[in-house]
Amino acid sequence: MTFTIYPAIDMRDGKCVRLFKGDFNQETVYHQNPVEVYKTWVEQGAKFVHVVDLDGAKDGRPAHLEVATGMVQAGIEDGKQIPIQYGGGIRSMETLKQVLEAGVNRAILGTSAVEDKAFVKEALETYGERVVIGLDCRNGYVATKGWLETAEVKATDVAKELKEWGARLFVYTDISRDGTLTGPNIEEMVHFATEAQVDVIASGGVSNMQDLKDLTAVKDKGIVGAIVGKALYTDAVTLKQVKEEGIEC
Repeated sequence: MTFTIYPAIDMRDGKCVRLFKGDFNQETVYHQNPVEVYKTWVEQGAKFVHVVDLDGAKDGRPAHLEVATGMVQAGIEDGKQIPIQYGGGIRSMETLKQVLEAGVNRAILGTSAVEDKAFVKEALETYGERVVIGLDCRNGYVATKGWLETAEVKATDVAKELKEWGARLFVYTDISRDGTLTGPNIEEMVHFATEAQVDVIASGGVSNMQDLKDLTAVKDKGIVGAIVGKALYTDAVTLKQVKEEGIEC
């Protein structure tokens, strides 16, 4: 089983940013142009990119879909297009269709996974593996609306139900670690993957190469990839290092 690194591009107000523990008031701007960031990760050898529309997650509709389209177009023009998974504000079949028709390879459904099960079921039935479920969690419970609210529902319970409808791949974000560079909560993520019997892309807290080695060590327990954000932007981790360790990026 391969383990894939997903460089993260979080967008807010048209810029590439990182939040600290999902707090919109603790934002660091890393680049004014997310398309240029995408091109950078492509040049460095990334195989897949994880794009989050923070404004969309907060407001309930994508705010930066044209930027994702720009990434797709840039890849075509350069002859170096790589797949994109995109999340943030996708809460209807119409919006989902728009996102996937924009050239995005996978769409991430987050808040709707808890609040609109009928939509998620239809999405999975219609688009299958192009739909990824994103669960942003605090202490094993799911947070919604751009992490502003925490639902009284366990992530494992959500995953078990959605698995019955065809969900296979989940992005599990530990909000308490996201943007902190304090290391991923591997124990919690492995518990989620094994309890729900699903594949998981780990998100939140990756700070160095050792964290990535520790995550690859549990790929046989369902951890099939990791999203890396702040560690890449601060050069604590580089894709060159990742490749030297034999990890697919």
